Amino acid sequence: MRISFLIVGLLLAMSSSAQEMKQVNMKSLIDDNLQFATAQYKLLASKVPAKVMPRTFNATKGELVTSATDWWTSGFFPGTLWYLFESTGDTAMKAEAERRLAILEKEKYYTGNHDLGFMIYNSFGNAYRITGKPEYKEVVLTAAATLSKRYRPNIQSIQSWNGATPDDCLVIIDNMMNLELLCWSSQNSNDKSFNDIALAHSYTTIKNQYRPDFSSWHVVEYDLKTATIKKKRTAQGAADSSAWARGQVWGLYGYTMMYRMTGKKEFLEQARKVAGFLLNHPRLPSDKVPYWDFDAPGIPNALRDASAGSIMCSALLELGQYTKGKERKKYVETGKQLLVSLSSAAYKAKPGENGGFLFNA
Repeated sequence: MRISFLIVGLLLAMSSSAQEMKQVNMKSLIDDNLQFATAQYKLLASKVPAKVMPRTFNATKGELVTSATDWWTSGFFPGTLWYLFESTGDTAMKAEAERRLAILEKEKYYTGNHDLGFMIYNSFGNAYRITGKPEYKEVVLTAAATLSKRYRPNIQSIQSWNGATPDDCLVIIDNMMNLELLCWSSQNSNDKSFNDIALAHSYTTIKNQYRPDFSSWHVVEYDLKTATIKKKRTAQGAADSSAWARGQVWGLYGYTMMYRMTGKKEFLEQARKVAGFLLNHPRLPSDKVPYWDFDAPGIPNALRDASAGSIMCSALLELGQYTKGKERKKYVETGKQLLVSLSSAAYKAKPGENGGFLFNA
């Protein structure tokens, strides 16, 4: 996630009040970061072969790591290029985005997992929003129809991953991020079933994916034959019972977004409760960039997760728009603090380095 959510955070930060931004000169920080990101992405574009997407950078080996277009992050590069074109007017960003859309479009039919929101909405959704070209809209609507095929009515959820047998159904908290594709597609077509699926999945996630303290399990394993839960566990966290940082912020962003898309007050309440878990956690560092897992071994020497920090930044800045008073101030101020932290040398790559990626961590 190192290549997308900082830009989202930057753009949302612009909606904070002028007085709040003035306190830390946020306008200059945002402008500097946009210029930096544009230069980095030109470097990145020069290094990525034409038929693949950038995935990460192996700093130890000094090597760019790429992916096929069916990898879950494949939409981030073109999606962020569109953000940069929109913000800076740099036509090189637009040209590169269009080249990358051409190789990505076929994934509108991808049925291997739930990640079409990441892959298609972030890329073609931004392309349509900025250009208004109807062919981009059709790609998004086709992807929504494809994603809806993974909806399992008997458990009221979208299946994230395939299991060992056809009856094994794995649902992960990350799936909340793919629901915007469905909501938008309902709002921009005659098919309201997309929105119904997104709503059902969101309610089921609240019921089955969250603990009493409003941290989330990463994976819930269902038996499709009996519609029962077999196990709750992690695939990427420190332990089954731990709070994997990126998973927590997927949920925060996802429910904030679902409130925006549907106006359902229960989603706003869920986002506020998840925010409370995060912001009041005794192991949230003072710069607000979380450890990779809130229960990671070795804290305070455990690795930080800049991607999780970026997603949390974006979510909190948006959540602040839907709340008032001291609560709003806390969300916005923490979002601003995260933006400042992520813009520092502790996380941000040096210009011309890190293969063109934005973050070192």
